[in-house]
Amino acid sequence: METKFVADVMLGRLSKWLRVMGFDVHYQSHYKEGALESLVAEGRRLLSRRAKAVEEDANAVWIQSDHVHEQLQEFKTKTGLASDRSKWFTRCLRCNVPLEKGSSKAPLESVPDYVLHQEVPDIHGCPVCGRFYWPGSHRTKMTLQLEEWGF
Repeated sequence: METKFVADVMLGRLSKWLRVMGFDVHYQSHYKEGALESLVAEGRRLLSRRAKAVEEDANAVWIQSDHVHEQLQEFKTKTGLASDRSKWFTRCLRCNVPLEKGSSKAPLESVPDYVLHQEVPDIHGCPVCGRFYWPGSHRTKMTLQLEEWGF
């Protein structure tokens, strides 16, 4: 069974990069009182920058660094979870929802013309927010960055 996570408000960049790598990470820039506890009670593992959170929840992962590449290393070391490249770029970076296979016939207003004219075969879409993703220069840069960080 896949481990699911919830990240506190101070781990937005880490959440994004974990989603890039295919991890299920619930993140919001603001949580109502008790929301984090509810998400943990539903089976998510807390990622937090607060030492107190780890004292209150022995299963929580305390992320100490301010730098995302160091945070990713801490995540890897403290959870023991390895990055599976086959899962990279399979989740919406905004919604955290698994992407669905699309086609080059995606709505014209959602995908730039140059992508449609290239007939990119690997367009995926988010069923919740409607964003589309394809293997372009941004994805290449993110892949290179992850490789540079040792993933």
